[in-house]
Amino acid sequence: MLLTTKLLIGFTAIAITGISLFKPFSDEKYFDLETKNKTSVKTQSPGKEIYFDFCVQCHGANGKGDLKNFPPLDDSDWLKNKRKESIAAVKFGQSGEIVVNKIKYNNAMPAMGLSNQEVADVMNYIMTSWSNKQSKIVTESEVAAIKK
Repeated sequence: MLLTTKLLIGFTAIAITGISLFKPFSDEKYFDLETKNKTSVKTQSPGKEIYFDFCVQCHGANGKGDLKNFPPLDDSDWLKNKRKESIAAVKFGQSGEIVVNKIKYNNAMPAMGLSNQEVADVMNYIMTSWSNKQSKIVTESEVAAIKK
């Protein structure tokens, strides 16, 4: 009986190993990040790192701001409807009154000293994070064309 049990366990282990070698993962549960999610990965990085270095202190990790001094970036009508002004705010800083989602904000955001590519990267992160689903990518040349 001991020999039969050992043989049964051995054959089962070989069978399981053989099955996993032929098709280790089901195509339905996994996808290739390099093909299916390429745009999302490209727009998220390195903009996420820039966001967490420069923006998170005021706008928060969730992009919601504080609804008093710092406007939300998540689901922001200003971000959606004022693309050039949004890019200019990141590139040159922002001062003066703005209205975001029907709430007035009148605080200053200093210029961060970012390169045109860094501005594009962080804008792409913001525009594709949280509930933001903008599909038009901000390019370095688009940022360079924005003048003060």
